[in-house]
Amino acid sequence: MKKKLPRLESDKAAEKFVERADLTEYDLSEMRTIRFEFQPKSERVNMRLPRQLLDAVRASAARAGVPYQRFIRQALEDAVKRRSA
Repeated sequence: MKKKLPRLESDKAAEKFVERADLTEYDLSEMRTIRFEFQPKSERVNMRLPRQLLDAVRASAARAGVPYQRFIRQALEDAVKRRSA
């Protein structure tokens, strides 16, 4: 049986762990990909949505484990990429 990953409280602790640990000994099955957002958000968008749609967006964001506004931003980015391809 593989070991559980320890809870790391800082970037420094995570760096030290990865440097020394053999990651093949750990259960990584619950790991998931995350997207880091590096660009500053300088512009605002205000839109009106039906309550039902907003509730569905919030529920989907919660299942994905991200804040709902980030979820909307990612959906917009994905839609623009698909249209550009």
